[in-house]
Amino acid sequence: MESGKTAAGVLLGIGVGALLGILFAPEKGSKTRRRIMDKGQDYADELKGKFDELYQGVADKYDSFLEEAKTAVTQK
Repeated sequence: MESGKTAAGVLLGIGVGALLGILFAPEKGSKTRRRIMDKGQDYADELKGKFDELYQGVADKYDSFLEEAKTAVTQK
């Protein structure tokens, strides 16, 4: 339980540090917001790609299992 609290504290500290770094950055706010939006979109695209890969893997395994089941039923 203690290590979970420590990990949560570290992640919270990283998040707060990143937020403060953005807020006090020397760039214009519009440029900083654009960078944040671009990075967020990159993360969303990456997550969608990983989800699509996972979905395709599960679908392929399901199709394979279904085919094996059909073969087993027809052989009996």
